[in-house]
Amino acid sequence: MRLIIKNNYKECAKWTADYIAGKIHSAAPTPEKPFVIGLPTGSTPLGVYERLIELNRKGLISFQNVITFNMDEYVGLDENHPQSYHYFMWQNFFSKIDIKKENVHILDGTTEDLQKECENYEKMIKEAGGIDLFLGGCGNDGHIAFNEPGSSLTSYTRMKTLTEDTIKANARFFDGDCTKVPKTALTVGIGTITDAKEVLIMMTGLAKADALQHAVEESVSQMWPVTILQMHKSALIITDDECTDKLRVGTVKYFKGIESKITDSFESIFSNK
Repeated sequence: MRLIIKNNYKECAKWTADYIAGKIHSAAPTPEKPFVIGLPTGSTPLGVYERLIELNRKGLISFQNVITFNMDEYVGLDENHPQSYHYFMWQNFFSKIDIKKENVHILDGTTEDLQKECENYEKMIKEAGGIDLFLGGCGNDGHIAFNEPGSSLTSYTRMKTLTEDTIKANARFFDGDCTKVPKTALTVGIGTITDAKEVLIMMTGLAKADALQHAVEESVSQMWPVTILQMHKSALIITDDECTDKLRVGTVKYFKGIESKITDSFESIFSNK
């Protein structure tokens, strides 16, 4: 596991976007061999999307041959609902880049057969050649996508009942009213995420400090789903100084020392653009 520690969220978002752009650039995707990426919603990736939009508008990166699979969607919200993840992604990202509409995949929480929708989603991922890079955020309790504490670490796309903590956290998007937040959602599983060739998780702010400490220093546990990253062959966490508050001083020094000696190939391409 790599742990990248930056000063603040803005630096984390820029580094993450440039890293993703570098991966796409290096892959040189074609219609026959596209680059496949998993994407999250919520406040965490907004800075990343803004930077990727900027790079796209400057002509430094193209999404013409990129296929996307989003992590999750609320059950019962159609794609035009302002709080649906369909709406979020098109408003904040897809409508502002050169991606082809047919290359965008988001779970449909309004379909009659939700089980079949989940099975078809996994099938489409396999048909696309698997996910090259899965970008994600992490909840205060260590959940990834809607894989709440206690979720199977080998789970795949399915319907999940949301915890009270998640409902309360997401109420800010529903006028602060918990009763307006859907109680269930469709979500990729932890197995779906870890099947990706590479996983990149963003965790910033003091509220995520406990989750980061478990992810890096504690043992793998279904009660802290993010800890599964320890078992992945190519996992990376990008975080800020504030979020490292619960880590041992030696742990922070160790990862900062390692990363100070690494220069990623994308940094010479995008970092000063």
